[in-house]
Amino acid sequence: MKPNACPLTTAEIAALALSMAHLGSGPQADAARSGLRHAFQHLEVDDDVVAATLTTLIEPLPASVADRARTIANAITSRMVIRLHYRDVSGRITVRDVDPVTCMVHRDHWYLVGMCRMRGAIRAFRFDRIVATEQTFVPARPHRAEGFLPFQGKRAERARHAA
Repeated sequence: MKPNACPLTTAEIAALALSMAHLGSGPQADAARSGLRHAFQHLEVDDDVVAATLTTLIEPLPASVADRARTIANAITSRMVIRLHYRDVSGRITVRDVDPVTCMVHRDHWYLVGMCRMRGAIRAFRFDRIVATEQTFVPARPHRAEGFLPFQGKRAERARHAA
């Protein structure tokens, strides 16, 4: 790595990993995950939470979850509202329209991060609790990923002070 090179941001890692997550299995997906694994080998990781998160990033998603991830990725790319049928922790299913912003991984789980129109607030939706996804043709309101990802501001601030 070049001495002055900037590390990947949380948003960049999330975008790369999401692009691979819905590939499923096969030679291209395996090669892409190998490349991401190689990139992570050069990161200094001493935190168990970070190590678990990186492992989750390079594991293939189950086929049904990968299908929903593809719909989510398309909604993020096309900047369209996505309709989620979401099962909360107590088992209730709600239907929510979300302005999708980005995806992230924390420990063992993938999350869609976006502005929930039902709650009028930023929410993170665990992929394995998303029962179904529907594309809409409603434009999403613009939101910067950096404002939605935890610790992004702290990491950027530390990088500025280290430079």
